[in-house]
Amino acid sequence: MGTQLVNKLDDVSERHKFVKALLTDIRSLEYMLDNNWFESGITRFGAEMEMVIVDKDTLKPKNVAMAVMDKMKKAKWLDGELAQFNLEFNLTPREFTGGNFSLMEKEMNSYLSQLSKTLKTFDADYVLTGILPTLQKFNLNQENLTPRKRYFALIDAIKQLGLGKDVELKIFGIDELFVRHDTPLLEAANTSFQVHLQVDAPEYVKMYNLAQTLAGASIAIAANSPIVFGKRLWHESRIATFEQALDTRVTHNHMREQSTRVSFGKDWINDSILEIYKEDIARFKVLLSSEIESDSWEQILKNKAPDLDALLVHNSTVYRWNRPQYGISPNGQPHLRIENRVMPAGPSVPDMMANAVFWLGAMKGMAIHYDDIRTKMDFSALKDNFGRAARVGLEAEFTWMKGKKIPASQLIKNELIPLAAEGLKSCNISSSDSSKYLGIIKERIKKKTNGAIWMLNSYSHLLKQKVSTDETLTALTNAIMKNQKNNLPIHKWKKADLVDLTNYKPLELKVSEFMQTDLFTCEQSDLMELVGEMMDWKKIRYVPVESAEGKLEGLVTVKLITRHLLKQREVKDKTDTTIADIMITKPSCTTPEATIISAMKKMRNKGVGALPVVKNKLLVGMITESDFLDITSRLLERLHLK
Repeated sequence: MGTQLVNKLDDVSERHKFVKALLTDIRSLEYMLDNNWFESGITRFGAEMEMVIVDKDTLKPKNVAMAVMDKMKKAKWLDGELAQFNLEFNLTPREFTGGNFSLMEKEMNSYLSQLSKTLKTFDADYVLTGILPTLQKFNLNQENLTPRKRYFALIDAIKQLGLGKDVELKIFGIDELFVRHDTPLLEAANTSFQVHLQVDAPEYVKMYNLAQTLAGASIAIAANSPIVFGKRLWHESRIATFEQALDTRVTHNHMREQSTRVSFGKDWINDSILEIYKEDIARFKVLLSSEIESDSWEQILKNKAPDLDALLVHNSTVYRWNRPQYGISPNGQPHLRIENRVMPAGPSVPDMMANAVFWLGAMKGMAIHYDDIRTKMDFSALKDNFGRAARVGLEAEFTWMKGKKIPASQLIKNELIPLAAEGLKSCNISSSDSSKYLGIIKERIKKKTNGAIWMLNSYSHLLKQKVSTDETLTALTNAIMKNQKNNLPIHKWKKADLVDLTNYKPLELKVSEFMQTDLFTCEQSDLMELVGEMMDWKKIRYVPVESAEGKLEGLVTVKLITRHLLKQREVKDKTDTTIADIMITKPSCTTPEATIISAMKKMRNKGVGALPVVKNKLLVGMITESDFLDITSRLLERLHLK
């Protein structure tokens, strides 16, 4: 969890002062590395656990994080995140030995139990998931930003880097997401389980390169984020949404390379952790500053480990998927860590611990057998594995040692699980912890499942039952929460079903959560016959009329076309009729922000069967009387079954 005592760098002199402190921190870190200041001979692991807060009835994001933290002031392990519907636990660092993995799981469950009791007083609950299925684009507006100086400064700085341009998400999976947003707050869609591993300084290059090597497998086994805004995309869509939300690059006619602040990296590291820090300072503009209370070099001269505040602030604005970390241990000695950021939150607490144990064990196991992984693999293969795993998870095919092609599930089962078991044994991890958590990984492989596969299968299962998208996403979320509360690992979950639509309340929805977005439209110059045939082919009764720019210009109905055809037949008129001749020029409309109940009232009062949905004069969707009839009939059916 980064420091909150930061400022946006608007003043040139302030920027220069901070950059000088940053360079001093690099000098100090280099001195400590050269003179063996770092703690060694002990391995610790830790974690940060993020979650989404939802309304207990609607299961949609609820902005109560600040109020919850205020009520739980004594819980030093609890902190906020970028959005007001996110919270984070900072778990106790533990020695890599004995039964400490079970103790961390116990700690997580204890914290969740305490949080749950407080959330009930706000009619809220938590969800552990990479991206909340019921999350909508409007939940990521600026007003939902957590009111902390650090976050406002960060968002403003990122906007400035992007020259004020909107953020674009372009992700293609089973469905397609192609949308623009006016704030980088899109990154708040992601919730993760960030695992830290303390590493001896002389071993840092070796271990960091191993972390890069294992990133693809970590994503493949843990993937849990396949749905964004109701669209089925990558198995771990967190990777794409986070990278694109903070992509401030601007396109040019030339082919000059540009780097993004969220990345896997460009190559192996060869000398020390300093390579990464220096690369990130050289490539990425300083965004934030903080009050530097002490000069790090002066602390060095006093033989005291410095905090390196400037370096840590800058590091917190560069989002490598394996991020370098510096810290000071309780004994006053500095230490180095690798922060694995690739793993999502959820699907359950046992699953998250299994993901962590698999990665940590594999790191230790590979370290036994590979002194220099760079001699065994090309970095380009690692980067390709990372992308493939993010897109299709366990279904990916990897390039492994000596260019060998191997399915991700086979690699994990036959090579990485045995290596992880060996690594855990070498650190004297209890056999019960090792067998429990690696057993969960084995069961996922055996049943060919993880959170993403379960979610996609459940989604398809619900859609076959003619359930609306919003009902499907609500049922998914409810099933996730139910299984989490029962502490069941994902391989024991049954598909989400209609029984998971308990207390569904569609009248509380916004139009944007309910409207049709896959529309058939026409232009004013189109022939009436063409549009009539189109409506007959697709069995639709209403067609919006839009301009080439996407602005709503009118509405055509089956009734209008039928009436005009009959009139033409009576007078034997054979002239061509265009849509402009018959359309409703000022149709009743609604907005995405309107509630479903207000839209229903408008349709009833105006006596119309459809409402185009318009924002800034642009057509963005449509709702019709048949949509309301479908959802009403399903509600009545469920009430009857009760």
